[in-house]
Amino acid sequence: MNITVALAGNPNCGKTTLFNNLTGMRHHVGNWPGKTVTIDRKEGKTSFEGHTFEIIDLPGTYSLSGRSLEEKIADDFIKNETPDVIVNIIDAVHLERNLYLTLQLIEVGRPIIIALNMNKYAEAEGFVIDEKKLSAMLGVRVIKIEAIDETGKKDLLKAVINCKEKPQKYPTYGAELESHLTELTYSGLTRREAVLALLNKADDEPEKITSTRKHLESIFGSNIDEIFADNRYAYIAGVLNEAVHTMSAGGKNQSGRIDKIITNKWLGFPIFLGIMYLIFQAVFTLGAPLMEGIDFIFGQLGEICSTGLTTVSAPEWMTSFVVDGVIGGMGSVIIFLPNIILMFLMLAILEQSGYMARVAVLMDSIMHKLGLHGKSFIPMILGFGCGVPAIMGARAMENRRERNLTILLTPFMSCSARLPVYLLLVGIFFAPEIQGLVMFSLYLLGVAVALITGFLLRKTLFRGEESAFVIEMPPYRLPTIKGVVLHMWDNAVEFLKRAGVIIFPAVLVIWLLATLPLGVEYGSSESIIGIIGSAIAPIFAPLGFGFAEAGVSLVMGLLAKEVVVGSLATLYGVAEDGLAGVLTGVFTPLSAYSFMVFVLLYIPCFAALLTIKKETRSWKFTAGAALFYCVTAWIVSFIIFQGGTLLGF
Repeated sequence: MNITVALAGNPNCGKTTLFNNLTGMRHHVGNWPGKTVTIDRKEGKTSFEGHTFEIIDLPGTYSLSGRSLEEKIADDFIKNETPDVIVNIIDAVHLERNLYLTLQLIEVGRPIIIALNMNKYAEAEGFVIDEKKLSAMLGVRVIKIEAIDETGKKDLLKAVINCKEKPQKYPTYGAELESHLTELTYSGLTRREAVLALLNKADDEPEKITSTRKHLESIFGSNIDEIFADNRYAYIAGVLNEAVHTMSAGGKNQSGRIDKIITNKWLGFPIFLGIMYLIFQAVFTLGAPLMEGIDFIFGQLGEICSTGLTTVSAPEWMTSFVVDGVIGGMGSVIIFLPNIILMFLMLAILEQSGYMARVAVLMDSIMHKLGLHGKSFIPMILGFGCGVPAIMGARAMENRRERNLTILLTPFMSCSARLPVYLLLVGIFFAPEIQGLVMFSLYLLGVAVALITGFLLRKTLFRGEESAFVIEMPPYRLPTIKGVVLHMWDNAVEFLKRAGVIIFPAVLVIWLLATLPLGVEYGSSESIIGIIGSAIAPIFAPLGFGFAEAGVSLVMGLLAKEVVVGSLATLYGVAEDGLAGVLTGVFTPLSAYSFMVFVLLYIPCFAALLTIKKETRSWKFTAGAALFYCVTAWIVSFIIFQGGTLLGF
């Protein structure tokens, strides 16, 4: 038997974790709301006791009001595609807020089961939840689970198999409101239709609906939305009074005590800056021995291939192709894999612990002072991983103006693809004790440029009133080994895939252009790549890197930012260890920093640009964004290089 199950719940309730647990899939989750809101549904399958379950993971939503995109997608699926069973995942720590959506789901009239998640955290906070009493009060089956492990998984699937009937009990909202809802059901509406008709004003609605709404608003002295919200929370309060008890000790309340320090207006930012500095410094310190090992392997491989090809009298171009193009180009990128793994390992720990939500709250206060939307920083945080999902994350914004502005600013966040460029140049030109600080400054600069340009754009091209920003503070949780390792592994595999699919072909193209026409010196000004580089080099001369190889590497970096490093190695015909010696002859510490700033701010990769086009549905906006990034990168790099020169650096 096939059973379609819709997973519905608030953001950060453990919904996607349960989806991964049931289906064996690996959708990335994080302990902060908005992290997994893709504004789309995810589908997977699982089998149990002869039944096949089609699991639909709906976007996280706080209600079914249909006012935001995620609410509309969830509501439309539940109403129009009629899943066999709705599994409503509830965060046991935040029952009051989560049950608001539960009441709406019950009113839909579909078979429903409540999966009560994160019970161990609720107990740590001092809450004792009687699931049998909660089930009796709501009129639906309640199963205690832990989405991160097998706790309650079999009981939940058995309950889904046996869940056939629609809810027999609906929430009541007080005598006055109930009497009018009953009157509307006599006119042919279902209870849910009556509620929706009152909440959603329509131009062609029946007079009975209009008059009922006006009557209720006059009696209660508030608008219809507030009336229903107040009555729903009053009903929830009654349910919690019966089904939830508080330990006499009052709970541990660890999260609250920690937040007094972590989110303190004086200590919050210094702590955040200190944590990030330690992460970047650790990436260099711990990654250095591993990098040296990979560098040695590729160096030996290059020597072996060069000797072997010379022994068999292979043509010079073939030796150059293998040693300079394949081994030199790929080795110069793969060498940074340990650092990238370490970086994602540490960021995964911050995400799962719940700290990233605190970072968003800290940044919100600054962004509001600059006239920006605090919620915009959520996709920006995603941008530190990859710009493509970060740009897609802007769908959560309430209106088109704020969504487009967020899309425009998000690529300024330093994605992981830029990391190899930083690791190479910072490792060459800056002392070990300040390498973490230098790289950290690049990440901060991206945020600063986003804030400043965003402020200017809000005052000019993107004028309008900003929406309110609300983000819940999830409890601190001990990161799971499985979750951290999977996050780290997925990013390492993605990096290697990009190395094989994008970087490898790119460095081969560069090698070919540096070799042609036949007979010219490899990579010289007479080669095709030399002619192209010489043509664009003057553009970058005021920025401190007006030589052909830098210009060509930036152009090739449009494919993927990792290609910048591979391009330099291929153009100079050296492996990574030899690249350090070459670059010290063409860069200074100041010009190297200026180059990294340009890599940080100029046009993101083609995949990100195409995502901007897809999300905005405008080639004009995309072309304008590309020009905006190039101009911004040139201006900021110019200020840094020329200003540094004047100051004697």
